Amino acid sequence: MRPAEYLSFYAEHFQTVEVDSTFYACPSVQTVRNWAARTPEGFTFAVKGPQAVTHEKALAGCDAELAEFLKTIDFLGTKLGPIVFQFPFFNKSAFQDRHEFLDRLVPFLAKLPNSYKFALEIRNRTWLDAEFASLLRDRSIALVLQDRSWMPNPAELKFDPITAGWTYIRWLGDRKTIEEQTMTWDKAIIDRSAELSSWVDFCYQVRKRGVLIYAFANNHFSGHAPATIEQFRGIWQEKGFPPLNTPRPANRQPSLFPA
Repeated sequence: MRPAEYLSFYAEHFQTVEVDSTFYACPSVQTVRNWAARTPEGFTFAVKGPQAVTHEKALAGCDAELAEFLKTIDFLGTKLGPIVFQFPFFNKSAFQDRHEFLDRLVPFLAKLPNSYKFALEIRNRTWLDAEFASLLRDRSIALVLQDRSWMPNPAELKFDPITAGWTYIRWLGDRKTIEEQTMTWDKAIIDRSAELSSWVDFCYQVRKRGVLIYAFANNHFSGHAPATIEQFRGIWQEKGFPPLNTPRPANRQPSLFPA
């Protein structure tokens, strides 16, 4: 299979994709148009916001970069889903504490156009609290829920982590531990059944609230991302929960989870 056919093949098996390349550089308009052309109606792209915004400038003086990115990514049309701002771990040389970060974040969020779905991922564990969640909820911005070694899972949080009418989950795993065992990514090498079962229960409760879920797996979660998704689907089915949507030629929902 030629690389140019990868996306179309992927879209035969999954209904949404998280685009990582947009984090490193704003794509060309032609590239974005090609993404849209090679996927069926109803397919959804979740895209990472540029690192110039979240890392290099840390929300300060980044209006031009953000405007260019939004203008370009708009060429996905109805296939554009969430835009994820993924922040690094900030040490005290960047922000003395979460309050200093919020002083930068609040005016940035206030300028975001409300015609998009935005999600926000932070990697400072102690910054996650009810106040932070409320800030996002007031603006209908989703808090990214993560499965990674140093961040809390939803069961550990002391507040409601659902901050919009939809939510965003990233099963990231432990990169260092996995890469010590494999770099081939062709099979699952770590049994994460217990963790996935817990996530299935959480997602079921979230869906009962009428919340749309965008969920993505990384190879580092268990060694092979497609196997993680299939295992999730299997556990969901074993628990007797309502059937999940699967890709079909037309009229598909933009998520693993029916609306």
